[in-house]
Amino acid sequence: MDELTLLFQLFTTFFLIGVFTFGGGYAMLSLIQSEVVLGHGWLSEGEFADIVAISQSTPGPIGINCATYTGYEVLNDVSPLMGVIGSTVATLALVLPSFIIVLMLVKAYKAFLGNRYFDAVMSGLRPAVVGLIGAAAVILVLNFSWADGAPRIDIIEDNFPDWKSWALFGAALVASMKFKVGPISIICAGALAGLLLY
Repeated sequence: MDELTLLFQLFTTFFLIGVFTFGGGYAMLSLIQSEVVLGHGWLSEGEFADIVAISQSTPGPIGINCATYTGYEVLNDVSPLMGVIGSTVATLALVLPSFIIVLMLVKAYKAFLGNRYFDAVMSGLRPAVVGLIGAAAVILVLNFSWADGAPRIDIIEDNFPDWKSWALFGAALVASMKFKVGPISIICAGALAGLLLY
């Protein structure tokens, strides 16, 4: 496949992700995973999990970081310059729909505020966004497939290869939920634990 075709596919894929994603970066993770890993096969499940980890631990919105990294990975094999162009195209494609929609809504927002139909749409979107964020968490742990006409659920071994990875996951969950430790502290502790354990 030539570079222009890949750039076009990157643009259309991330533009559509930008159009159909509500609720921010975490909500778009399941859609990015569906398109990038399952739809186009640009990345493996393990590579996608690495992208999520890197995107979470670097400055900026997680969805934009994922788009930037994915664009680079898809075209970096051609040349580092094409990798930079790919990351730029994917990032701009993801941001462009929000930019256009927000510009259009800024003027109309006050007119719709208090409108019962607008409020009803917002009430429906909120739980859907929570569901998308939950789905993003699940797809990093479990792989759903069909085998012999029956559903099959497997743990993604790239992300949870041994008991140490499960222990780190449990410790991060308890630290966050019970002790209200901030995400930056958990990310730093996870990085240090990874250096020591692996």
